[in-house]
Amino acid sequence: MEVSEKKATAGTQSIDRAVGLLKHVATHNSAGLTLAQAARESGLKVPTVHRILTSLCEHGLAMQKGLAKEYFLGQLAYELGLAANCNFNLRELCGPVLGRLSRATADTVFLTTRSGSDSVVIERKEGSYPIKVLTQMVGERRPLGSTVAGVALLAALSDAETEDLIKKNRERLSRYGMLSEKVLRQMLERARKLGYALNDEDVIPEVTGIGVAIPTRLGTPYAALSVVALKHRLTGVRREEVAALMSAEARKLSDTLAGQ
Repeated sequence: MEVSEKKATAGTQSIDRAVGLLKHVATHNSAGLTLAQAARESGLKVPTVHRILTSLCEHGLAMQKGLAKEYFLGQLAYELGLAANCNFNLRELCGPVLGRLSRATADTVFLTTRSGSDSVVIERKEGSYPIKVLTQMVGERRPLGSTVAGVALLAALSDAETEDLIKKNRERLSRYGMLSEKVLRQMLERARKLGYALNDEDVIPEVTGIGVAIPTRLGTPYAALSVVALKHRLTGVRREEVAALMSAEARKLSDTLAGQ
């Protein structure tokens, strides 16, 4: 390999590592990510992680605050998101749908998109039911399959791609309540039988969720709708009614997005 090729390979590796660490920061943006956590989750050595995160902070993509100097997304990350928003108006297009679903169910509705092997909540609408189940925050990044919307997206993929993503995420799944690879596989099997994803207290006790992938003309969904509520609100006939309502809204939304 020539010197120029070696430099190009090293440069690409540095970019991959920086982007990977930025994703880890985004995953923990609510509570912050410590240096030790970043090293453990990325598999990189602490000095390497520290060097990359320091550079990201210098460029405004990350920042440190708190007693433990945790890492959070920085001002530039926010500004870049605003700049990109004009080309990704999914939240705007889906807003009316989330509003209708939250009013019809009185529960919390989420809009989730896929980002590689992760899922990201990009919008949330709270219903009128007095006890709200806010299991996810807008902007929160999780391994695909760790939320009911993520299960819906995962279930829509080919067996080979599903298997690959489960292997990539298996070490991360246990961080979310009672979730494990075995539980995820059971949820996927159930989703493919029902035609929608169901989290029936599989992750958090007394919390149930329904997830429906938004169909696309290409065949592989990149976004999903979900409703999360206390278990007693999503059982029996009502669960089927809510699932049917969500599926109908997902099909309408698919037509709208195709028109865009």
